[in-house]
Amino acid sequence: MTTSQFSARTAYQGNSVATATPSQLLVMLFERLVLDCERGLRALIAQDREAAHVQLVHAQAIVTELQSSLDVEGMPAGRELLALYSFLQRRLIQANVTHQPVAAKDALVIARDLCETWRAAARLAMSGAQ
Repeated sequence: MTTSQFSARTAYQGNSVATATPSQLLVMLFERLVLDCERGLRALIAQDREAAHVQLVHAQAIVTELQSSLDVEGMPAGRELLALYSFLQRRLIQANVTHQPVAAKDALVIARDLCETWRAAARLAMSGAQ
């Protein structure tokens, strides 16, 4: 990738984030969480602990942000969603500390399911707004 291609890509991504709706931003965040989990799992399988650590720590940071921004009392099933985020966080930490691919795989399954759920919710929100 050339410098100009990288600059164009960076500008496009920045514009995508700046113009996204809150539901689209949430989906983008979950898509990155899934990507981090996939990369972390692949690195663990390849026994590249350093790469796994980088990916899993980033995934943990995303989950921490999701936990801190969740309106537990104002959202139906908010407590249950917080418990799910907490479980996901524990599996990511366990994968990172123990280097267990099974823990990373568990985290990936949860992240994918949550991502798909939020995608569906975003689509419903968009169709309802039109």
